[in-house]
Amino acid sequence: MRRTFTYNNSWIVIIAIAIFLNFAFSDAMSYQKTDTSYLHILKPKSTKNTYLKNGLHLVLPPIRPAVISTTKVSVAKPDDKLLSNVQVYPNPVTDQINLKYDLSRYSSVTIKIMDFLGNDIITLYSQRVDPGEKTFSYALNNKLTRGFYFIRIVAGTESVIKRISVVL
Repeated sequence: MRRTFTYNNSWIVIIAIAIFLNFAFSDAMSYQKTDTSYLHILKPKSTKNTYLKNGLHLVLPPIRPAVISTTKVSVAKPDDKLLSNVQVYPNPVTDQINLKYDLSRYSSVTIKIMDFLGNDIITLYSQRVDPGEKTFSYALNNKLTRGFYFIRIVAGTESVIKRISVVL
């Protein structure tokens, strides 16, 4: 009983949709006597303001031929890495950690030491840095116990994590 009711109602709905679409398209076609009359229906009414006529009220300066611009524009490629060539030495560390890394753009750099569980132990460095090859040294002075740690270098949205072992 239930299947028959659903089956019959689905056919009724499909036929109703077909009739509705038939009337909708026939009504739209009655306006189309010629191509131009159809386009007049679709065009918005013109306004007295000339800047709204094109929909764009900004005026761009004219392009002058034979003029060379001296403005430098830097375009970052999507595959361009901000942080690269990260090196931590010596490993195992005894008394001083040395870092070496390259930055491709001006960005904020944070260097942290984390334990094996990912908890921050020491923040070694946190500043804005110019692009280029950078070196960083930090004396431990018995601030860490013997064991394995991670150094996390964050530049912008990129980060690199290196494992170090501390031997005292």
